[in-house]
Amino acid sequence: MAIMTVGFRTGLVLDEERRNWTGDSPRPLRWSAWYPAAEGAVETEITVPPGRALYSLGLLGVDAPLSETQARYPVVMLSHGTGGSASGLGWLAAALAAEGFVVLGVDHHGNTATEAYRPEGFLCWWERARDLTVLLDLLSVDGLFAQRLNLSDVAAAGFSLGGYTALALAGAITQTDRVMAFVRQYPFASGPKEMPDVASRIEPLLASSPVFRASWERQSLDYRDERLAAVVAIAPAPPVRGFTEVSLRGIDLPVTLLCGEADREAPYDLCAAWLQERLPNSRLQSLGVDVGHYTLLPEGTETARRSNPDLWVDAQGVVRAEVHRKAVEMTLAALANRAAQLNA
Repeated sequence: MAIMTVGFRTGLVLDEERRNWTGDSPRPLRWSAWYPAAEGAVETEITVPPGRALYSLGLLGVDAPLSETQARYPVVMLSHGTGGSASGLGWLAAALAAEGFVVLGVDHHGNTATEAYRPEGFLCWWERARDLTVLLDLLSVDGLFAQRLNLSDVAAAGFSLGGYTALALAGAITQTDRVMAFVRQYPFASGPKEMPDVASRIEPLLASSPVFRASWERQSLDYRDERLAAVVAIAPAPPVRGFTEVSLRGIDLPVTLLCGEADREAPYDLCAAWLQERLPNSRLQSLGVDVGHYTLLPEGTETARRSNPDLWVDAQGVVRAEVHRKAVEMTLAALANRAAQLNA
């Protein structure tokens, strides 16, 4: 039975083992959490960003206590797309929390709209997986969720570059030379619209930034989180073409791949279908023949639709709320399959 009230909380923790991109302090992990709230929690509508609302997170119990109906809750680690934020997947997170999951998302440093963009954040995708592992480590022992998370029942879900993140958490290993070869064949993938010239920043950063050099050398490490039981990758982005085929074939976790067939940023055949052919325990599901990449962003306000129709207006006949509902149902089905395997 769905839990009627969803709690919402944000915070900041630091990864003391890594530096921020300027090198002057630990790496920041700004997080958002959606979770089953205690009975009687007061709901408030949250809009993003405050003062110039582009979208709503809906009615949430801000800083509400965690429900006591269970001793420990299953976890979904959530990763946003390039230049986005955890709140941009609030439509998915709230739906999962209403079904009894604690959903933890990070605003990935340097690659999030909640702070200044940095080319390092757009280039060093592998750091994202480590963000989520460290966040789960820290929140499971301190604060609201201390000793309340079931670390034997953890899944990862992500949109776009967040889909890459979820697969890296499952053990997919990156070699950037593979992405460069893909870009030479398909120039559309050379850089995101937020920073289309990002590839030209690599050599200058290698020459000037010790933090970037250290991260670049970590690109082919295994960022597998052994607690992970399942992955849902939504419209996985072109950097997945950097994964080695050996590492993909070695992932035995159930992986669900969701993608619209009209996706131009992460084409269905070049990204999601390519992964499905190489992942031994995967299922590819279409979100619709006319569904594009940005349909997986939140439902935009009128202000959003006027300011940037490329992001907030969908193809004729596509109803964003219905696509979201479909993606939620598919994600919940994937998580139910995960639960059945864990209990087998």
